[in-house]
Amino acid sequence: MAGSGPPGEAPGFVPQKEIAYNKLLPYGDRLEAEASRLLAQIKGNLGRAVQLQELWPGGLFWTRKLSTYIRLYGRKFSKEDHVLFIKLLYELVTIPKLEISMMQGFARLLINLLKKKELLSRDDLELPWRPLYEMLERILYSKTEHLGLNWFPNTAYNFLFLFCFSSVENVLKTLVKSCRPYFPENASMEMLNEWQPLMCPFDVTMQKAITYFELFLPTSLPPELHHKGFKLWFDEFIGLWFSVQNLPQWEGHLVNLFARLATDNIGYIDWDPYVPKIFTRILRSLNLPVGSGQVLVPRFLTNAYDIGHAVMWITAMMGGPSKLVQKHLSGLFNSIASFYHPSNNGRWLNKLMKLLQRLPSSVVRRLHRERYKKNTWLTPVPDSHKLTDQDVTGFVECIIQPVLLAMFSKTGSLEAAQALQNLALMRPELVIPPVLEKTYPALETLTEPHQLTATLSCVIGVARSLVSGGKWFPEGPTHMLPLLMRALPGVDPNDFSKCMITFQFIATFSTLVPLVDCSSVLQERDDLTEVERELCSATAEFEDFVLQFMDRCFGLIESSTLEQTREETETEKMTHLESLVELGLSSTFSTILTQCSKEIFKVALEKVFNFAVSNIFETRVAGRMVADMCRAAVKCCPEESLKLFVPHCCSVITHLTINDDVLHDEELDKELLWNLQLLSEITRVDGKKLLPYREQLVKILQRTLHLTCKQGYILSCNLLHHLLRSTTLIYPTEYCSVPGGFDKPLSEYFPIKDWGKPGDLWNLNIQWHVPSSKEITFAYYLLDSFLQPELTKLEHYANGKQEMSRDDVQQCLTIVHNCLIGSGNILPPLKGERIAHLVPSLVSLEETKLYTGINYDNTLFVSIPMVDYILDNSEDDTKSLFLIIKIIGDLLQFQGSHKHEFDSRWKSFNLVKKSMENRLQGKKQHIRALLIDRVMLQHELRTLTVEGCEYKNIHQDMIRDLLRLSTSSYGQVRNKAQQAFFTALGTYNFCCRDIIPLVLEFLRPDRHDVTQQQFKGTLYCLLGNHSGVCLANLHDWDCIVQTWPAIVSSGLSKAMSLEKPSIVRLFDDLAEKIHRQYETIGLDFSVPEKCVEIAILMQKAKNPSASGMMLSSEEIQLGIQRQKEKNAETLHPWKFEHIGIGFLSLLLRDDKILPVRAIRFFVQCLNHDAIVVRKMAISAVAGILKQLKRTHKKVAICPYEVSGVPKPSSIQAGDRSDNQWLHFDSESLPKTKQAWESCCFVEKTHWGYYTWPQNMVVYASAEQQPKLGRRREELSEVSMPGFFLSSFESLDCSISRLAQII
Repeated sequence: MAGSGPPGEAPGFVPQKEIAYNKLLPYGDRLEAEASRLLAQIKGNLGRAVQLQELWPGGLFWTRKLSTYIRLYGRKFSKEDHVLFIKLLYELVTIPKLEISMMQGFARLLINLLKKKELLSRDDLELPWRPLYEMLERILYSKTEHLGLNWFPNTAYNFLFLFCFSSVENVLKTLVKSCRPYFPENASMEMLNEWQPLMCPFDVTMQKAITYFELFLPTSLPPELHHKGFKLWFDEFIGLWFSVQNLPQWEGHLVNLFARLATDNIGYIDWDPYVPKIFTRILRSLNLPVGSGQVLVPRFLTNAYDIGHAVMWITAMMGGPSKLVQKHLSGLFNSIASFYHPSNNGRWLNKLMKLLQRLPSSVVRRLHRERYKKNTWLTPVPDSHKLTDQDVTGFVECIIQPVLLAMFSKTGSLEAAQALQNLALMRPELVIPPVLEKTYPALETLTEPHQLTATLSCVIGVARSLVSGGKWFPEGPTHMLPLLMRALPGVDPNDFSKCMITFQFIATFSTLVPLVDCSSVLQERDDLTEVERELCSATAEFEDFVLQFMDRCFGLIESSTLEQTREETETEKMTHLESLVELGLSSTFSTILTQCSKEIFKVALEKVFNFAVSNIFETRVAGRMVADMCRAAVKCCPEESLKLFVPHCCSVITHLTINDDVLHDEELDKELLWNLQLLSEITRVDGKKLLPYREQLVKILQRTLHLTCKQGYILSCNLLHHLLRSTTLIYPTEYCSVPGGFDKPLSEYFPIKDWGKPGDLWNLNIQWHVPSSKEITFAYYLLDSFLQPELTKLEHYANGKQEMSRDDVQQCLTIVHNCLIGSGNILPPLKGERIAHLVPSLVSLEETKLYTGINYDNTLFVSIPMVDYILDNSEDDTKSLFLIIKIIGDLLQFQGSHKHEFDSRWKSFNLVKKSMENRLQGKKQHIRALLIDRVMLQHELRTLTVEGCEYKNIHQDMIRDLLRLSTSSYGQVRNKAQQAFFTALGTYNFCCRDIIPLVLEFLRPDRHDVTQQQFKGTLYCLLGNHSGVCLANLHDWDCIVQTWPAIVSSGLSKAMSLEKPSIVRLFDDLAEKIHRQYETIGLDFSVPEKCVEIAILMQKAKNPSASGMMLSSEEIQLGIQRQKEKNAETLHPWKFEHIGIGFLSLLLRDDKILPVRAIRFFVQCLNHDAIVVRKMAISAVAGILKQLKRTHKKVAICPYEVSGVPKPSSIQAGDRSDNQWLHFDSESLPKTKQAWESCCFVEKTHWGYYTWPQNMVVYASAEQQPKLGRRREELSEVSMPGFFLSSFESLDCSISRLAQII
């Protein structure tokens, strides 16, 4: 059960499954103690929060800490802790009155804890199913949501409540799926008793019943418990499925259930009698056009089977003695093969392509489970039903032809490439040759680029299987070099898509193969196989290939220069396509040089150096591409490369700037700009290798950093930025496919053996750059020399002691910004006093300090005290303000890496992993470069983990500066400042409580000094961005009670022109966003006793122990008392009129009745002049009447006693003797009062059709129900407004009156 890896854990502590990559970090030995300390904090404080009944903020805060812990360390806790965490969160998530957003937070963490189900067996953990069912029933089938008494997050809303869809449904269903393996053994019987009475095909409850069965029924019980599991319902449900022919909506859910059942119980169910019917139904579900009419019935499009589950079902039925499934599968593909022809197209094609993509993937997953995956508590596949080599061959043969046709589909070749990748893992000898037969002709032709891009895409998918060779396809590697040489013409500046796929093709093969000339081995060894001899001969062409590739790249660059591709009036920036080509070119060239032998690298280095120094490139497009190629060369072998480039660039720059007049030129010589760009790029290498050149580089910075030409000083700032990053960051210095590189004698090392070889995770031997003391000293010298003088100048400028032009200010700010993002890794956290009392808590809310390999120098400090000065004296200097916004944003966020860059790299890593992984063997059989990349991402993840718990006065000042910039007179300044403002609000916990009063100051109707731009900026600040914080709709009563009245009362402002279209649109957007995102905020935060018991056990658990944080009885009583006071608090949280009534309608809730004034207000709005107000009032009054409905008495009955028929031994749907009494009988109508009251009326139309509920209750007689026709004096105060629905008064509800309802 424990995570695999090297020994060295703490005694007595076996982690469930930790993240292996942490041990490979250069500071990995320190993380053991750090993880133990953090886990003890989480256990102690989470247990403390639960015992003190403080779900918010304490409980939510420490569950988020647990989520962060899992992201950083994996499940690095004992099995005992794992079980206790799950039990505690399960109890928390099923608290009946828990607010939805908190429930979602707990549910996501619980899903994460249950994700690796092999870690905990059914003996370790058991979870009841009924609390989950009651929660789903309460939320997904809410009886009050449509009346506006409950609001769920991310709900689509309109005033008529015609539709409400919430993502909370996905979270709940995923939670049930995660808990399902741990339901008790008797759960299946209990579920059948609960939901079988709902099964009536003439009622909507049939859909509900089948949905619940699909979601809840456990199918992974061990074989000895099958009689308590699927055997209770399988025959009944499969018979039901066979009996329906009209594809009702619930049939898809039944198929999903069968697919899951088959997957979890391979070999334990005989599917052979049902196979013909199953394949017939699946074929029908594809809804393929047949005949000339090609009629498509719309119902089949919406109710068709989910392809993923159909594939699961087919895969699980394969194998076994009969081979019947393979026969029908071959028949299925024979019948639909023609639909894959490229000339065919239609709505059905997406389904067919999904089938083709997912079926091989599913078979590979099953083979991995049977042959490679470690056995766990989950039921293994019996040997008699495991897939044999013959089964695999038969499967590949039946599907290969449709896949080859689909390569050229109109929807693209992605699905076919993924299918071929998985098929090649199973049978490369059957898959790769036909793909190559299509690829070689495509590489020769120039007139069919679509054919070339499609075939190259598919060859990329099978690249690893082709290069690895192996017993199935030993001749595969011999095709690699011919393919590479033939692909070179694809580097074509006139065809972007062909160029990009060629770069990807070359990079993929280069990553897998050491580019080493092994031809000399033929004379030295006579023990080589025929294939190895052929490969040795072919490797002599590697040098020729690299040089030809470089020539192609040079041609591409020369045709991409600014003069070639732009008119004079066009922009000088790179277009999106050019930036993609630049990325493809640089990454491919870097990969090739990384994999080169020393001899080939020297030739390539000389060639790229000569090309770079013998030409002068413009710095926008072509110059960037050449500089990227030079950077790639220098990264691969810094010492040799820097000897060539640095002296040359420094001498040219020194020579060209020897005359002081150059420093003041507004347009610089192109050669100077080009050499500055080249020098700035080649310094992005191992910092240790730069130290010998530090004096030359510092001289260049001193000479060029204050150039008048903006383009010149920006390039010089890039040089400073890259020097600081190279010397201060932690990063790997090489990515070879083999540890130690290829610089070894061929007599000792035979590179061909490493073709396609995966990296060994525990022997990666990563070469890390960890900043040395000399590098840190050099970095501080750069900061002292270039940052401090600029900060001093800016300070004097802000104090009025020094005059500076706008260009000088921008230059200073540019230098400061580049120093900041260059040295962000070594800058200490911002200093200042912590802002206290933002939120009351009895639990510690402290920041977690993570070690990231760097010890900070606490003497460094960066501050920009000039926002007020520029806004007061030169607000139109927008370029300086843009830079100030960047600097403030980076001071608040930057720790050596930007989150959006990290997200992009993580996404790129996953795409590469997906395209090159070996899913058949698994076990992290990735190439070495990919594993190194993943370790680096783990380091970056740690540096980016800023929890924002410590909100200090320095943060407060900066966020206030951003707020002032967000209300500037200039739209672009406001826009950029608002984005930084929203990011900061999302980072620092509870800072919104501090900022909201300042924001709302601009909306006060009595203020006359607020400009139109400030007013508009304030509304944008309240609105928020797409994914960030919305200040107008925070999930906090204390904030809503301030923001909503302020928005409504802002309509009374006399100073603002509220009719302006942009202002009107903003108010509309604000109201729409609040309605769309608002959710009912909780009032009752009581914690059940069971939660408290588990929390105490968690605190007492060892490894690590948190017993030092146990609570005294006095502390527990204080927490309970505070919670009771909070629950008992009475809440009166209450454009104008339409916005106001909209906000008021959101405050309806099913657990509290509105105050009488609010009810009277809604009643009066029923005859309002505006239709939108009337519609909202109708919905609100309907909800109020639902709340005021009195409880009606119900009595329990036994349907068998009523009918006088004993309970049948088996289930029979439809008309039976025990449900005859429900039928209408004209001959025995109740015509007297006694007869009427003796009748038993059942309002649920589905009860009794299939079976009766266990506990059946119906309404008692009319005499036992609440009195009707009450007089006025018998009504309660809240019922009075409804009594006068017909006597409306004349309505003149002004905005000020509406605001008073708060």
